[in-house]
Amino acid sequence: MTDKVGEALSYEQARDELIEVVRRLEAGGTTLEESLALWERGEELAKVCRRWLEGARARLDAALAEEAEEADAE
Repeated sequence: MTDKVGEALSYEQARDELIEVVRRLEAGGTTLEESLALWERGEELAKVCRRWLEGARARLDAALAEEAEEADAE
């Protein structure tokens, strides 16, 4: 997956597709090639989700640090 594709997916879209990929893998009945393709897609989607969550954590940390600085200035 290119970065543009990953950037085009919202967290919710990537998460929902990842859930579907896992469901299909757990259900079985796919060929080895299909299973490998699903696994690779799942890895890509997990990375997209991780980037979103890391970004959210960074925003929260920045907001908390700003709040702490304002409290110290008072």
